Amino acid sequence: MVDTALEEADGIALDITGLSYAYGARKALDNVSFTVRSGRFTALLGPNGAGKSTLFSLITRLFDTREGSISIAGKSLHDHGASALSPLGVVFQQTTLDLDLSVRQNLRYFARLRGMSMRDANRRIEEELTRFDMADRAKEKVRNLNGGHRRRVEIARALLHDPQVVLLDEPTVGLDVPSRKAIVEYVHQLARERGIALLWATHLIDEIRSDDDLVVLHQGRVVDKGRTSDVIARSGAADLDGAFARLTGRPPANEIPAGDAP
Repeated sequence: MVDTALEEADGIALDITGLSYAYGARKALDNVSFTVRSGRFTALLGPNGAGKSTLFSLITRLFDTREGSISIAGKSLHDHGASALSPLGVVFQQTTLDLDLSVRQNLRYFARLRGMSMRDANRRIEEELTRFDMADRAKEKVRNLNGGHRRRVEIARALLHDPQVVLLDEPTVGLDVPSRKAIVEYVHQLARERGIALLWATHLIDEIRSDDDLVVLHQGRVVDKGRTSDVIARSGAADLDGAFARLTGRPPANEIPAGDAP
């Protein structure tokens, strides 16, 4: 049974209903429905190939489909087109920073694309870099930053225009453990303190907390959703690792032989 907690009308910032998408004969998403609420960290958990990146491509209009609907802050992508994307901030899995520009130059460029005035852009850039402890590196070329600091810049960039919804697609892939933990902590804090609706796509269960909202995606379908603790309880498993294994038909991570680990 799928929890209805995520379907409450109040505070819904991102609404996905009946969404399907296929690459030729292969169906990547099949009747996907869930919501993301303001002020909540919602984890989109699925193994590689589950359809997470395809879903993000549909939300950002890189792909298009007639099967299902997407609404951002109450505006349908079908009805409003590109204008519906204005409340959205995005951090893609692959970095999109210009390595030969400085941190500040990268952020100013994005701000201009968003139509922000120079005054507002400079104010917001300083605010976000300060929050990320990056203000002293504003003049440094992105090429000289490590992976964790580059991710901080990308998240800061996604926040410049004060979005209501932020998508993060596997944002910690390739980062060391301390960098991953720091970014996960910051993003949880961001949802709580600024009331942003956050959709965090991952295949790493240690990035998800028991009180987070959770959507488990497997082979293009939502196999369960709700508060993480409730998903675990419904599965009959002792923890999220076990619940995820039962929902996706995979062995728990602590039962995978060392030679078979990815």
